[in-house]
Amino acid sequence: MPVKVTVINNGPIRIEGEPGEFAVCDAQGREFGLAGRRVISLCRCGLSANKPFCDGTHGRQGFQSVCEARELPPPAPKP
Repeated sequence: MPVKVTVINNGPIRIEGEPGEFAVCDAQGREFGLAGRRVISLCRCGLSANKPFCDGTHGRQGFQSVCEARELPPPAPKP
């Protein structure tokens, strides 16, 4: 099964996959240690004390953002 990324309404971005199928890296390219997790959630509200990971603060703060799937336009041609 491929890695699945789900944007949770009013919540985080959820990533599901087998250990080693995905990595979360910082700006310098260093990987966060995920301790074999198959599911992680990334913060979308910006309020987590454990960024980039979700700690549930969005629910306590009333974060709202609904995202529905849609087709993206083709990428712009590269010069």
